[in-house]
Amino acid sequence: MRCALLFSVALVALAAGAATPAAAQDLDRFTYDDLIQVNRLSDPQVSVVGQQVVYAVRATDLPNNRGVTSLYLLDLEAGGPAERLDISDEGANTARWAPDGTLYFLSGRSGSSQVWATRDRGGTAHQVTDLPVDVQTYRLSPAGDRLAVALAVHPDCPDLACSVARTEAEAASKSTGVIYDRVFVRHWDTWKDGTQNHVFVAPIGADGRAGEAVWVTRGFDGDTPSKPFGDEGDFTFTPDGEGIVFSARLAGRTEPWSTNFDLWRTDLSGSGAFANLTDANDAWDAGPVFSPDGRTLAYRAMARPGFEADRLVVHLMDVATGRIRALTADWDRSADALQWAPDGRSLYVTAQDVGQTRLFAVDVRSGDVVPMTGPGHVGGFDVTPAGVVYARDALDAPADLWFKTHRGREMPRQLTRVNPQLADETFGEAEQFTFAGWNGETVHAYVIKPAGLAPGEKAPVAFLIHGGPQGSFGNAWSYRWNAQTYAGAGYAVVMIDFHGSTGYGQAFTDSISQHWGDRPLEDLQKGWAHALAAYDFLDGERACALGASYGGYMVNWIAGNWSEPWDCLVNHDGIFDTFGMGYATEELWFTEWDNGGTPYDVPENYQRFNPANHVQNWKTPMLVIQGDRDFRVPTTQSLATFNALQRRGIESRLLVFPDENHWVLRSANSLQWHQTVFGWLDQHLKSE
Repeated sequence: MRCALLFSVALVALAAGAATPAAAQDLDRFTYDDLIQVNRLSDPQVSVVGQQVVYAVRATDLPNNRGVTSLYLLDLEAGGPAERLDISDEGANTARWAPDGTLYFLSGRSGSSQVWATRDRGGTAHQVTDLPVDVQTYRLSPAGDRLAVALAVHPDCPDLACSVARTEAEAASKSTGVIYDRVFVRHWDTWKDGTQNHVFVAPIGADGRAGEAVWVTRGFDGDTPSKPFGDEGDFTFTPDGEGIVFSARLAGRTEPWSTNFDLWRTDLSGSGAFANLTDANDAWDAGPVFSPDGRTLAYRAMARPGFEADRLVVHLMDVATGRIRALTADWDRSADALQWAPDGRSLYVTAQDVGQTRLFAVDVRSGDVVPMTGPGHVGGFDVTPAGVVYARDALDAPADLWFKTHRGREMPRQLTRVNPQLADETFGEAEQFTFAGWNGETVHAYVIKPAGLAPGEKAPVAFLIHGGPQGSFGNAWSYRWNAQTYAGAGYAVVMIDFHGSTGYGQAFTDSISQHWGDRPLEDLQKGWAHALAAYDFLDGERACALGASYGGYMVNWIAGNWSEPWDCLVNHDGIFDTFGMGYATEELWFTEWDNGGTPYDVPENYQRFNPANHVQNWKTPMLVIQGDRDFRVPTTQSLATFNALQRRGIESRLLVFPDENHWVLRSANSLQWHQTVFGWLDQHLKSE
C-alpha cells in the first residue's frame, strides 16, 4: 500500500495540530446552502476534429424545486470563455457530435424527449426524431447517416403503434390491479410496467430528419440499455454501420439473481437474429468500444457470476476471428469508462486507485498501465487528437474541465470555472492517512479539519460511513454526502475506507463478503482510535456516526455492538434485518453473494451479523431517514428501526420522503435533509 497522501495544496500539518490563523475566523465557510446552489458540470464531448468541446452544466432552480441543464461550447484552439448555447433555453442535454460537425442533442421542447440537431453553434435547431414515445438515449453511426435510439416498449408487441396503444389502454383502465408472473416486480424506484428498453435504428435523410425506425432488438428478452442506470455505452454501431453490438442480460425467470450480461450482435433488419459474442463468460460483459481501424472490440468483463463488485478487466476481441485477450488481467484495479486513443495503440480508462479516481493509459500490446492524472476524481472524459479533455473534482472542488496532452509528464490545464461563487469560500483541510486494520493490513482513511478552528480548540466529529459496501468516499465531490458541508458547520470529519472498499485491490474488496459485521467494524474501531491519537483537534467526547445504505446498516450494527463513543447516530436507508432484506430487496444477486447463498439455504449467514438480533443493546439517540421509493432497501427496514427505537424508549426521529428513492435528489428535499441532519448533530454535539 502507498504511504499517506495529502490531497489539497493548502494542507497544513494536521497531525501536529497546526491551527488556522486568527484572521481566518471570519472566513466564509462552505455550507449545505452553498452545496445546493453548486453548478454541476458533466458529459464533455469533443468534436470529431478535436477543435471544440461541448459540455452540460446543471444549475439549481430552488424556487421551482428543479434542476436546469444548459449546454456550453468551448473552443479548444482559440481559447476564451465558453459560450452558452441558445438551444438550452428550451431544454437541451446529451449533446453528441456527428462527423460533419452537426451537434445532436436531446430535448423535451416538443412535449416528449426527442433527438434534435443544430448546425449553427446552437443558435437554432431542428427536430430529428418524432417518435410516439420518449427517446431515452441515442447513438450516431460512424458515418453519421443513421441514428440508434433506445425506447421503452412492450416487447411482445409487433411494432411501436401496438406498444403505444397498450400503454394508453392501461392508463385508461378503471381497474388498478397489476398481475406479475415473474420477477423483477419492481426495480430501484419503479414498479415494472411490462415494458423493456430496446434499440431502434433510423436513417437520417438529406433534410436532417430521421426516417422510419426499425426495431433491431425485437425478440430479445432483456433491457438494453440496462435498468436503472444504463446509457448509450451499452450499445454501439459496428464499424461498417450495418449492425449493432449491445450489452444485455437475458431476463427469463432468473434476472434478479443473475449478473450474466453478454455482448450481442445483430443486424439492422429487425430479423431477431442475435449472436452472443461472449457466451463463454457467465459473468458481466459490458461497454463495447470498437478500435479506430474497426478490427478490435474492447470491452470490460468480470469473472465471477453473481458478484456485482468483481474486478472489471479490459478485454480485446479480434473482430475477424472472435479471439479474446484479457488485456489488464495483471492490473489489480477495476476499469470503468473506456475509450480508444486516436492511433489505436492505447486505451484510456478510469479506475479507483487508493482514494483517487484516475485516468490511465493502457498499452494495447503489452497491457502496461500508466496514470495520466494525479489526485482527485476523474468523471467523464473524451479523447482529442492532441490529448484528453476530462472532468475533475475533489473533496474541496466540484467538477471543472481540464485538458491533458497525451504526453505523460505534461501538467494538465484547467479549461473551465463553472462555480466562480466558490472562489471566496473556505474549505476544510483534508488529509488521507493510514493505519493497521483487520488482520494487520493497511487501511486508508480521511480526516478533514474545519476551517477557522482556533489554536488548541477541539471540534466535534462527524464519523461518516460509506455505503456499497463495496464503495469508497475517496477524494471526490459529492452532492449527497459532502464532507465539506460538515466541516463548514464546524465539525471535523473522519471517514474510513474499511475492508470491502474499492480502489485498493480486488482482495481488499472481496474481504467484506460474509463479513459485514466483523472486519469492517474492526477497521472502524481501529481507525477511530488512530485518528483520535494522531489529530488532537478531534473531540472524541462529542461525536456522531452517520451512514447510508450499508453505512446505515453499520449504524444499526454499531448501535448494538459499539455504541460507547457516540452521542448520536444518523441512519439513512439502512438495513435493519439482513434476513428479511434477503427476501424483500429486488437485486437478489447482491444479498446472495454477500451472504454466501439464499436465506433458505444459509439462514445462519444472514443472522450472523443481523442488527435486529442486538436491539436489546441499543441506547444511543438515532435519526432515521427513508426514501419511500427505495426498493433496494425497502421502507419496512427503516420502519422496523424506528419502531425498535421507540419501543425501547430511545430518543429517535423518523424523516420519510414519499417521492425519493435510495438517494435524495430534489432540491427542496435535499435542503430539508441537511437541515434535519445538522439540527440533529447540533442538538447532541453542540448544545450545552
